Amino acid sequence: MRTQSKLIHSLTLLPLLFGCISLIGAGTKTDSDGWKSLFDGKTFNGWRGYGMKTMPAKGWKVEDGILKKVGGEHGGDIITDETFDNFELSWEWRISPGGNNGIKYLVTEDRPSAPGPEYQMIDDAANEDGQVGPKHATASFYDVLPPSPRQPLKPAGEWNSSRVLIRANHVEHWLNGKKVLEYELGSDAVKAAVAASKFRNAPGFGSKIRGHIMLTDHNDECWFRNIKVRELPAK
Repeated sequence: MRTQSKLIHSLTLLPLLFGCISLIGAGTKTDSDGWKSLFDGKTFNGWRGYGMKTMPAKGWKVEDGILKKVGGEHGGDIITDETFDNFELSWEWRISPGGNNGIKYLVTEDRPSAPGPEYQMIDDAANEDGQVGPKHATASFYDVLPPSPRQPLKPAGEWNSSRVLIRANHVEHWLNGKKVLEYELGSDAVKAAVAASKFRNAPGFGSKIRGHIMLTDHNDECWFRNIKVRELPAK
């Protein structure tokens, strides 16, 4: 009877054990340097529509291991399920000729008109918005702060590599291995720049909050791959 009881107890624990293994396997992989993939190359796991519980029904697709914004098909912006505070975000992207897109960070769903600062991604040479001025150029804090001149942008159709670093109030924008912009959230300089921008009437815009990461839908075709994040300690 004692042996039978042990066998029954072991069989009872097996489903719990396999359940734990399943949950561990379903998690997002983190490498030895702390980088965690935000896109598995196969599914939209970890993403949903802005203001939605699921992905939009159209406008986005996974194709050949790439997260693709379908051109001419508006589905809406998408955000990570998770929120982040102090982190590095790294990704590769390419834009269609004349195209416009961006990644926003520290995104809140409580301020739809200005959900978060945008790292601009645009065909500077051919898109009309890119010709407005340096505050609309690739790697700018869109409409607020310009990147450094002569940023190493590759032509439309070629892959670019970008990175955003946020630690406490300090923010950096990188493009193809070069730091092209840095600023301090909530600083007098940022407050003045926001006051001169289209976001002047958005309370709290340009201040530090914990938030989502957003891929924008500007209706143009754009491709993303190797999207990953590494959380950092506060200063």
